[in-house]
Amino acid sequence: MEDTPMLFIPGPTYVPEEIAQAQARPMIGHRSREFTALFERLLPRLQAIFRTRGRVFFVAASGTGLWEAAIRNLVRRKALCLINGAFGERWYQVVLANGKEAIPISIEWGRGVRPEQVIEALEAHRDVEAITVVHNETSTGVMNPLQEIAAAVRHNFPEVLILVDAVSSLGGAPLETDAWGLDFVLTSSQKCLALPPGLAFCAVSERALEKAKEVPHRGYYFDLLTLARYAERGETPATPPISLLYAADAQFERILQEGMEARWERHRRMAERVQTWAAERFGLFAEENYRSWTLTCVANTRGIDVGALNEFLRTRGKIISSGYGPLKGKTFRIAHMGEIQPHHIEALLADIEAWLALRG
Repeated sequence: MEDTPMLFIPGPTYVPEEIAQAQARPMIGHRSREFTALFERLLPRLQAIFRTRGRVFFVAASGTGLWEAAIRNLVRRKALCLINGAFGERWYQVVLANGKEAIPISIEWGRGVRPEQVIEALEAHRDVEAITVVHNETSTGVMNPLQEIAAAVRHNFPEVLILVDAVSSLGGAPLETDAWGLDFVLTSSQKCLALPPGLAFCAVSERALEKAKEVPHRGYYFDLLTLARYAERGETPATPPISLLYAADAQFERILQEGMEARWERHRRMAERVQTWAAERFGLFAEENYRSWTLTCVANTRGIDVGALNEFLRTRGKIISSGYGPLKGKTFRIAHMGEIQPHHIEALLADIEAWLALRG
């Protein structure tokens, strides 16, 4: 619709019209040869996006569902949770809600998690089975140094599983599941992958699947061993959202045609542009060297009315996001992920400048 604004928010993100229209293909049965063909197209494309040769799965859920899957399948007793924003805190709450012991490492919002902090905590809690880490915190605009954290854990505590929330980074920033030794990486359809909401994807290492065999009460819907068993015959355990999978099929082809490295570089350039502008006109909430490639959290140093700014932007066919939770009013957020292009960013910044000029 013409009056629907372009989304510069943390998600859902802009979905190109041709990808949205792919959902209108005729329905097929989920136990049919046509579905198996679709399934077998999706998996190698997912592997390429996750940068893995290992197992990949999809489920009808948000990323939150796969938080629960990771904990129910891969933690028997205790996990270490890295928390430097709202989503790290939520995953910690999921651990507790599933009856597991959770050891929090709480870091000031706006700061990145350091590998040495993780190692220090693991040395103090040597019975930890897994760590949970949010790669990219959209609440704060912080991207944690996942490669360095994983390398430190692998070197010092090789038996500990590394569970990663890549909801707002996969497809928009470098992430190497196999090369970095990650055990469970999850994402959602509606962020950097630029699909409609409703699908969640994960990459799972073989040692994680072996661990799952030792964990009782894995649940039913998110049992990784069941997902693996059905995947071997090109099926899913439950009825999947076939229309969304049509869209995923088309979008994954689009992503891989662009190329993962090229896609990462486009996101890096957009982040650099927005963050340079924000530093000159306002300030940045996330500390230097830990800033996201997919979202900028702008410190509202000028005390602007973000709601009023958004009302103006709506008249120009755009919308951004206010600060999250305790940062509401103190920050605002500009997402530059998915199919957003540099020219979209230039148009947005020009419109914000026009609004600032009107205020005098």
